[in-house]
This record gives sequence, structure tokens and C-alpha cells, in this order.
Amino acid sequence: MHLWKHFKTVVKHRAIVRRGCFRVGLYRQGLTHDLSKYSPTEFLAGAKYYLGVRSPNVAQREAEGYSESWMHHKGRNRHHFEYWSDLQKGKFGYQYVPMPLRYVIESVMDRIAASRVYKGAAYYPGHELDYLLNSMESKTMHPDTLALLTELLTVLRDGGEDALY
Repeated sequence: MHLWKHFKTVVKHRAIVRRGCFRVGLYRQGLTHDLSKYSPTEFLAGAKYYLGVRSPNVAQREAEGYSESWMHHKGRNRHHFEYWSDLQKGKFGYQYVPMPLRYVIESVMDRIAASRVYKGAAYYPGHELDYLLNSMESKTMHPDTLALLTELLTVLRDGGEDALY
């Protein structure tokens, strides 16, 4: 168990998101971002599967076949596109709906923070866009959400954080 290391990672991540959210006027979201990470379901799994260079949810998924921590997290945090799914009317299965702008912006801050924390000195603006376009996310999220997120992350890649804000 890496309780202290995981705690420091969560605190650092939240601080980076808070600064970004405050810069664009999302004060409440900056203060409440990822509070569920302190719940026993998420925190204990994070400490158990702590790696320091990637999300412990990935390690939990590899070890257990699924990540209970991730399922708990995405269901409580609106800045994750996975939160924005619902049953399709008259059909079998789920559909993604467009994310409201304020949560897309918080998602950008979350992605910046995660990249900075996990990449460390190897971080570069553009990592977030590369990850988005090369992951399954881009194939599953609502097209409007994907378009806006891609646009914002392209500004970040091409102009840096000052241009984004």
C-alpha cells in the first residue's frame, strides 16, 4: 500500500486542476474537482495499485479484470464523458449525450493535470490531444463533445496554456 504517495498524487492533481479552473472562472468546479478520490472505494484502490506514472485504475483493471474505483469515479464526476451516457430511447444499449461546456472545460483541466502528474519532466502540451486521438475515447464519446475537446486540446498543443485560457 502506498497511502502517502497516492495521497500526494491526488493533492497535486487537484491543485493543478484548481489553478486552471480558477483561471477561467470555474471556482466551484476547481474546489470540488475529484473529491470522490478520497472515498474508500477510490482511495484504497489507488493506494494499493499506485504506480506513480499512470492511473492506478489501469493497474486495478489489469489485476482484477475491471476497475471498481473507475466505475465509482466516472459515475460521480461530470467532467468525464463516460458520466454523460443514458439508455437509448426505444433501443437496447447506451448512448453518449453532449457534455455541457463547463464540464468539457473541466475535462481539459483534468487532462492537463493528469498529463503533468504522470509525465513529469517528459510532459509536453499536446500529450493530451495525442492521447485523446489515439484512445478508444475518440470512438465512443458524443461527436459534439469530441469536436469541442479536440478544438480546445489543439489550441493547447499549438499555443500552450496561456492561449487556451
